[in-house]
Amino acid sequence: MAPTPSFSDSSSLFNFVVVEGNGVKGLVDTGLSEVPQQYVQPPQERIDKLNAILNQNPPIDLSKLDGPDHDKVVEEIAGAAQNLGFFQVVNHGVPVELLESLKSAAHKFFSQPPEKKAIYCKGVSPSSLATYGTSFAPEKEKALEWKDYISMIYTDDAEALEFWPKQCKEVALEYVKTSTNMVRKLIEVLMGKLGVTLDDEKMDALTGYKMINMNFYPTCPNPELTVGVGRHSDLTAVTVLLQDGIGGLYVKVQGNAEAEKKSEWMEIPPIPGALVINIGDTMQILSNGKYKSAEHRVGTTSTQSRVSIPIFVIPKPTEKIKPFPQVVERDGVALYKEVVFEDYMKNFFGNAHEGKKSLDFARII
Repeated sequence: MAPTPSFSDSSSLFNFVVVEGNGVKGLVDTGLSEVPQQYVQPPQERIDKLNAILNQNPPIDLSKLDGPDHDKVVEEIAGAAQNLGFFQVVNHGVPVELLESLKSAAHKFFSQPPEKKAIYCKGVSPSSLATYGTSFAPEKEKALEWKDYISMIYTDDAEALEFWPKQCKEVALEYVKTSTNMVRKLIEVLMGKLGVTLDDEKMDALTGYKMINMNFYPTCPNPELTVGVGRHSDLTAVTVLLQDGIGGLYVKVQGNAEAEKKSEWMEIPPIPGALVINIGDTMQILSNGKYKSAEHRVGTTSTQSRVSIPIFVIPKPTEKIKPFPQVVERDGVALYKEVVFEDYMKNFFGNAHEGKKSLDFARII
């Protein structure tokens, strides 16, 4: 075994992990026995697993949208989007065998030597459609996230097969394509409850840009000091997330000042064959705040490495987003201004995770 590198200062560790593309996995593979200071989160950002409540909500059976229980399922979806911003679904149309293959492909990609992954680092990757990195915004973060990722932007099948990593491109592409019908159904349900009907052109404008990530959370010697992903909401219309069997996802349950109820964190244990649906900032803006983007974060574990695989369903960059006029007319006031989605994206990716602060970019103060 090679000797453990000596990170004499923060810049040498940053260069090893971020600049040279070794990632957190490369750090763990050096044999470190404790978390470097750069990854130690402030006490208020650490995850207190013992004090988190456990999600007891059963998954929503999407196959029942096509039967006599249609209206009941619509209410379940809309209710979850309004109250928590997240729910789990089963019978969603994505084969369970494909979900298992996705997890295997993610492990296969991240088990490669660092130099094989580093060819996809930002700035050197052969295409902007595939980017390998670590943490979220390492240059901006006070404490780094214990996570590596490969991010793949979907434009069309041919470019995905040409530019995405060979270890995962075919299965990732299949995941995007087989989830499309489910995403459309969910959007139609949520729009219907707002009294909004989207034609094909508008549906494509609001959901036509997709990005699939494979996230890798290596084993951590001090999981109580770190986070895999800091607290944030997604910028999406919706996010489709595959958890593995290890879990680690926490969603914030908002408090109620009138009822003197404090906000608390809810752990979302994985359900075999289920997918997690997150409502994102785009949906909160379009609905004028009726639907809530889910503030969430991810823990780490000392027992085994884990993966999660989200599809981020977002508007096309040139699309202008704002609350639907029908909703504003009913509410009497718009809570968000019109923004070009590309500008929203730049702001989102240009800052460290900080709860739902990303929404301030579009909020009318």
